[in-house]
Amino acid sequence: MFMHNKRLQYTVRVSEPNPALASLLLEQFGGPDGELAAAMRYFTQGLGEVDPGRKDLLLDIATEELSHLEVIGSIVAMLNKGVKAQLSEAAMEEAELYLAINAGGDSHTQSLLYGGGPALTNSSGVPWTAAYVDSRGDPTCDLRSNIAAESRAKIVYERLINITDDPGIKDALGFLMTREIAHQKSFEKALYSIEDNFPPGKLPGIARYANMYVNTSQGDGDMEGPWNSGPQWERVDDLNDVLPADEGDGVAAVKLSKADESLVAKLAARTLSDPDLDPDTGVDLGAGPGAGKITDEDKGGAEDIEDAAAQAKAR
Repeated sequence: MFMHNKRLQYTVRVSEPNPALASLLLEQFGGPDGELAAAMRYFTQGLGEVDPGRKDLLLDIATEELSHLEVIGSIVAMLNKGVKAQLSEAAMEEAELYLAINAGGDSHTQSLLYGGGPALTNSSGVPWTAAYVDSRGDPTCDLRSNIAAESRAKIVYERLINITDDPGIKDALGFLMTREIAHQKSFEKALYSIEDNFPPGKLPGIARYANMYVNTSQGDGDMEGPWNSGPQWERVDDLNDVLPADEGDGVAAVKLSKADESLVAKLAARTLSDPDLDPDTGVDLGAGPGAGKITDEDKGGAEDIEDAAAQAKAR
């Protein structure tokens, strides 16, 4: 059961209205790393958690995230408050009012459709979606995802702090940013309180694959470090050594019934490509300068983009 305390967890002080800034702040209201996504992620995880300690932790943080949603939403509402009144009371000339509500982002949508209140969208106006909740029901997997989510949210708050000079907003955003750090610490403790927390899940990995590092991006810029070299790794630089990794022939196969084999043969025969057939195509029939080589002649082409522009201008 929830009860609402009318006092915010952190006092919101906004110096002056700013609809454009309000739109940017929506990233932490209805965005993928925002407070609603965090609250729903932890709340649903907590409901399904079987460990009493983690259940308590998740429900505590989920509820606090709702209070953070209220803080960021209140900032958005205060930033929109002036233009909301101007729009409702037609207090400005049409042109000035148009400019005010189109100051940036989707501030016009906030003013016209939501009456200056925060919308469950990100800063580009994309509606919030439950797809932002990426829980899998395994505590080691979900806790790592939660740690990453708190880290991303902290970075977004940093960037929002950097784009405003309003001291009250900076102060409130600094509080919200710092709570992301605290939550990450809690999730880290919960994760490492689980013995044998890596790899996630129950099934062990296959040793020869777990120890393999495949150097698939080769050339200038190749680097070595503890992530790909040393006693922990069996580094593979020649891909032929591990293709295929299971020492099979690397060809996909399936056992078919005789009826399906017959149908597959008929399909292959009906859709067979003839390598000796070189038909004229629409490209050949409609080719003009710059088409390059076609069936019976060379239409040429530009040497570079500047030459192409010159040829186009000449035509």
